[in-house]
Amino acid sequence: MDSRPAAPERPGTASRPAVAERLVHRAREARLAGERTAAAPRAEIDASWDRVLRSGIDPEQSPESRLLETDEIEHRRRGTALGEVMPLLREGLATIADASQQIMVVTDPEGRVLWRQGHAAVMRRAKDICLEEGAAWAESATGTNAIGTALAARTPIQVHSAEHFIRALHGWTCAAAPVRDPRDGRLMGIVDISGPASTFHPATLALVGSVAALAESELRSRHLVAIERLRAVAAPLLCRLGGRALVVDTHGWLAAVTGMPPVDRLPLPKSLEPGAVWLASLGMCRVEPLPGGWLVQVAEGGQERSPRRVVLDLSRERGLAVHVAGPVGSWTRRLSPRHAELLYALALHREGRTAAELAEDVFGDATRTVTVRAEISRMRRHLAEVLEHRPYRFREGVAVEVVHPDVPADLLPRSTAPVVLRTRTPAGTA
Repeated sequence: MDSRPAAPERPGTASRPAVAERLVHRAREARLAGERTAAAPRAEIDASWDRVLRSGIDPEQSPESRLLETDEIEHRRRGTALGEVMPLLREGLATIADASQQIMVVTDPEGRVLWRQGHAAVMRRAKDICLEEGAAWAESATGTNAIGTALAARTPIQVHSAEHFIRALHGWTCAAAPVRDPRDGRLMGIVDISGPASTFHPATLALVGSVAALAESELRSRHLVAIERLRAVAAPLLCRLGGRALVVDTHGWLAAVTGMPPVDRLPLPKSLEPGAVWLASLGMCRVEPLPGGWLVQVAEGGQERSPRRVVLDLSRERGLAVHVAGPVGSWTRRLSPRHAELLYALALHREGRTAAELAEDVFGDATRTVTVRAEISRMRRHLAEVLEHRPYRFREGVAVEVVHPDVPADLLPRSTAPVVLRTRTPAGTA
């Protein structure tokens, strides 16, 4: 007989659900007391508890929240594409939820419940924990729960019994998955199945994730149909036009093009109006509305009207940005620290830099040219009208200004790029 002691059981891997729940409960009580136990929760639950503890939520509080007004709920329903796939969600989840004594819940990106449907008795019980239309279920309002934690982690998750941070939710189990808009990748909301803890089943999460993916696929199919409809309108229109032009939908996805290489998607300003407009990837354009999209005609001789001034703002670590002033106004783009370093190097060397020279400027290693070329390529998607290549440089005739922080040592304080270090530590200082 093997006399070695058995390995300690961990929550989520215990052979008996009751044992697993006790271990999770023990881990939660220890965490609330500022301690750690050998029985740690799953990594995603552990991370959620840390977030909720930092937010100051009381584990003994009620899950009640102030409900949205009916008019506001309807407004949010009309403003989301999730409404288009609700028949699919009801067919794929609500009927199963009803049969398994659970309910389906659909929220917006803030965690506000917009729809719910399922077992009638569970719907009534759900009111006791404020799981009803208009309620707030983000982690910041209701602690660790499948809806809020899926929102925070942007990934499907199942939360069962004592894994919930608020004690009043320990009698519940829930599984949730995010749904993203395939047109722009933005989070549209959360699809969730919730019910009494006794209805827990490990396959529920896979079911919810599959139905969320199916909803995204349905929205993608609808988008392709809309693009084809726009293409039918655009094709004869472009045949009559000379020069360079393209037709895109309201999200910038290409429907048709003439006189220029096709692109998958054209970056559009958040607020686009008919008339003359300067687009970062094309220069001066004339924009006209079409049913379901835009006709974009590229102005010939656009280089003469390209941006004349670039301001590289490095004055604040969390507000790195490049401001571009063109003939019809100006626009701003936020910068990552790496892109700020590269643009700073180009601002100091207006004659231009090779990929190897930029690699030396930013990494102190002239061999890292592949990384430099990739990063410059990403920037030129939005700054093509002000950045040249071969060598990399700001376009001739464009005035470039760098806004430094008041204290030289505060210039990109986390950067280790040689080009930045030389500015932070002027010659003759140590």
